[in-house]
Amino acid sequence: MTNIILCGGSGTRLWPISRTLMPKQFVKLFDDKSLFQLTVERNESLCEQQFIISNAEQYFLAVDQLEELSVDNNKFLLEPIGRNTAPAIALACLSLDKDEIVLVSSSDHLIKNMTEYSKILKKAKVLAEDNNLVTFGITPEYPETGYGYIESKGEDVKAFHEKPDINTAQKYIVAQNFYWNSGIFCFKAGVFLEELEKYSPRIYKTSKIAYQNTKSNDLIRISYEDMMSIPEDSIDYAVMEKSSKVKVVASDIDWSDLGSFDALDKEIEKDKYGNTNNEHLYTIDSKNNFIYSKDRAIALVGIENLIVVDTPDALLISQKGISQKVKKIVSKLKENESELHHIHLTAHRPWGTYTILEDTPGYKIKRIVVKPGKRLSLQKHFHRSEHWIVVSGTATVTIGKETQIIRPNESTYIKMGEIHRLENEGKIDIVLIEAQVGEYTGEDDIVRIDDDFKRV
Repeated sequence: MTNIILCGGSGTRLWPISRTLMPKQFVKLFDDKSLFQLTVERNESLCEQQFIISNAEQYFLAVDQLEELSVDNNKFLLEPIGRNTAPAIALACLSLDKDEIVLVSSSDHLIKNMTEYSKILKKAKVLAEDNNLVTFGITPEYPETGYGYIESKGEDVKAFHEKPDINTAQKYIVAQNFYWNSGIFCFKAGVFLEELEKYSPRIYKTSKIAYQNTKSNDLIRISYEDMMSIPEDSIDYAVMEKSSKVKVVASDIDWSDLGSFDALDKEIEKDKYGNTNNEHLYTIDSKNNFIYSKDRAIALVGIENLIVVDTPDALLISQKGISQKVKKIVSKLKENESELHHIHLTAHRPWGTYTILEDTPGYKIKRIVVKPGKRLSLQKHFHRSEHWIVVSGTATVTIGKETQIIRPNESTYIKMGEIHRLENEGKIDIVLIEAQVGEYTGEDDIVRIDDDFKRV
């Protein structure tokens, strides 16, 4: 069995923790592990391989986190742009044997009852071997309006229902044959493709063309043009709601999709007053507050039922119970062309990280970390000059046709327009301070001439 792990989505309802280039599935929220890592660990012993579907920008996040787990049996499919779950799953299934059973799971779900999870997965596998499309229905604990519902008659699916209002959700709970739609599936790759061709032929045809245009079967890169030609649709709309082969497995597995800070609050350890356990939190007469802060001290006086999320460049304060509306803040940020929805002050790159220390019109200061054996692209800038000061490690720097070694407390200068590259040939991280000076210091002022990571 192959575990197809869907890593798309930017987790807008968990902003400012979650950003486009560091979405919630890669943020380490639980015992220094991410939801993506927990998903891999959960399924590694139950599946022969992981097939990870990721945005090209997030590929190296996934690779780094897999290395931390020492998990090697992986395949990747990289999408230049997301077209929802039906095309993503179709592209993965096209690269597998038609009789291969796949477990489709999201990378941002939390499942805590592993004993029950193993049981229902075995049950789903039996149904999948009998050429069914299996979906996992979560036994509802309360009338939730943020999830879609599955109406069942035994193992047969009668209907899929959209997110209900509170009165309808309460009726679903009373009826006892409704389940939360988990977005977890199990089926043979070939059976899914047959049903996709039957009910969404354009998605099937264009996905097949896109896959046939790829060159590798281990790291599958879909071109932007091919991806854009595929109609955008979810697996629910494209196949599951139309097929007569759908079965549901009732699942009481202590599941959450962590789709809001209210959901996350339920999973985080609390102190005796119901506040999040946080070494940086100081409270007086305050209770039932969700607090997220990595470094800064937060003091609460006479505060109840609030969500406080502190990051180096953004602060969120919300009442509990309405945190789903955070995604509307993200929409406002996009309207104002702010980068706050897109990237943290510390950005992860395939070669390491950079942290913006100061960004002022005319100059920008960064802390850059380059991992051993990695190098930046051979590049130039049209609007800025750069001054590099090495703090630790030994940097190999190419400027024009000359290459030099820069050691700690040494520096070099790159004039505007000069071709240059930074490389770490040593055994430890290079840490350097970069001062950019120019009339424009945006991240898009870069021309890559050669790049180990095939970026443009």
